[in-house]
Amino acid sequence: MKVALVYDRVNKRGGAERVLLALHKIFPDAPLYTSVYNKKTAKWAEVFDVKTSFLQNFPLAKSFHELYALLMPIAFESFSFDEYDLVISVTSESAKGIITKPKTLHICYLLTPTRYLWSGYDQYFKNSLFRFFAKPAVFYLKTWDKIACQRPDRYIAISGEVQKRIKKYYDRDSEIIYPPVSLSKSEIKNQECENDYFLIVSRFVYYKRIDIAVKAFNKLNLPLKIVGTGNEEANLKNVAKSNIEFLGELTDEKLSYYYKNCKALIFPGIEDFGLVMVEAQAFGKPVIAFRGGGAIDIIKEGITGEFFDNQTPDSLIKTLELFNNKSYNTNLCKENSLKFSFENFRKSLMEIINKNKI
Repeated sequence: MKVALVYDRVNKRGGAERVLLALHKIFPDAPLYTSVYNKKTAKWAEVFDVKTSFLQNFPLAKSFHELYALLMPIAFESFSFDEYDLVISVTSESAKGIITKPKTLHICYLLTPTRYLWSGYDQYFKNSLFRFFAKPAVFYLKTWDKIACQRPDRYIAISGEVQKRIKKYYDRDSEIIYPPVSLSKSEIKNQECENDYFLIVSRFVYYKRIDIAVKAFNKLNLPLKIVGTGNEEANLKNVAKSNIEFLGELTDEKLSYYYKNCKALIFPGIEDFGLVMVEAQAFGKPVIAFRGGGAIDIIKEGITGEFFDNQTPDSLIKTLELFNNKSYNTNLCKENSLKFSFENFRKSLMEIINKNKI
């Protein structure tokens, strides 16, 4: 088979980017089609033959793609996939809208139906004035999204939560294949050391709700280390007290060190999946997460972690006050992570591809 991969934009690193690297291991010769590519902020993509759209040369597009939201549908419709037998789109936005001919199988690995149009609409447009002025653009994008969502031949959802959204917003059936944990086995050995801090690994965007954890740890004065960067960084640092340390972006090797030595991972947002929770479990660490989204698929309550029920500092504090990391079995946490292995990901994906070959 001749295979191509498609992704919304290549200008950051997160869980979706780890999925693309896993797909690269399965299909090492597959090029990666995308709207824009920023080599400085997406060094992980150097292993790919990246093919960009006409937006690549537009002013500021590589760093501020939001400026061209209305052109994203056209950018993906402009690609030709006539020479490919299989195209896999990994997307939470416009990449599912590529146009393929009947001989080409298009499988969409959906991270979520476009968040700012559907499940997260009220959160993104909570300012009524902004919502009013954005209304024509949102109407156009929603209309296009409803058409584009019918183009993939098959959908794969990354979690039970996303599967429900695909049915609700797109009226399409889907199968679940969990994203694979991607830290190598050499980075996951020697896990017995332990330290005194809690850990967050996340991009600093509002819906991740890192502010909840910062406020909770401010009150409890417990040590918290936070890995990541993003547009909420300045706000979070202004609020955080001295018991909270910001570590910035880390290599996988350095990130492994902090996973190995933490008491538990804190996950306060509602995430479509939440690959960092699986990574923490692979290191034998429990996870304390808000009860929602992909955390429901990952955590076994009382065995590999705990939930808190409201997205408030007080709710998290109640769970932290009862938490004792020594009551969680390291081996059970590691065992739980195995169902999210690369081997399971590859096997499940190939079964779907072989079953749906055109």
